[in-house]
Amino acid sequence: MDLVKKTDHKTLALWTIDCAQRVMPFFEKKYPQDRRPQQAIETLKRWIKTGQFSMSVIRKASLDSHAAARQVGENSPARSAARAAGQAAATAHVPSHAYGPAIYAQQAIFRASSPSQATKAASAERDWQYHHLLKLSQKKLDQKKNSHQD
Repeated sequence: MDLVKKTDHKTLALWTIDCAQRVMPFFEKKYPQDRRPQQAIETLKRWIKTGQFSMSVIRKASLDSHAAARQVGENSPARSAARAAGQAAATAHVPSHAYGPAIYAQQAIFRASSPSQATKAASAERDWQYHHLLKLSQKKLDQKKNSHQD
């Protein structure tokens, strides 16, 4: 079962924000003045709230976050965190972009962990992501169910 494919677009967007936010401290601690990844997340939040979609706005936010990632050293958790934020913003455009923030968050945690703990830490993050998406999906189903009972 592919839970991502069965989840509605805005729930996926919320999930990508949560995935990216979990690793954003890796970027923000090293580059506190660079707001591009956080701005990408804020752009996605605005889309969720308003439903107003502008490809140029979403694309700029996403690409700006990826530009921030390119300015960070290779194999850096900060780089992965900035990429997670860029992919999160892109989720407004296409739901399948939701895979990106999850994978980049796992990569950030892997890179931030000691070699002996990296695989275990990334696996724990993947488990959290799956269960969190289940929780968000169930919450959405419960909201729909309750709205039909009114």
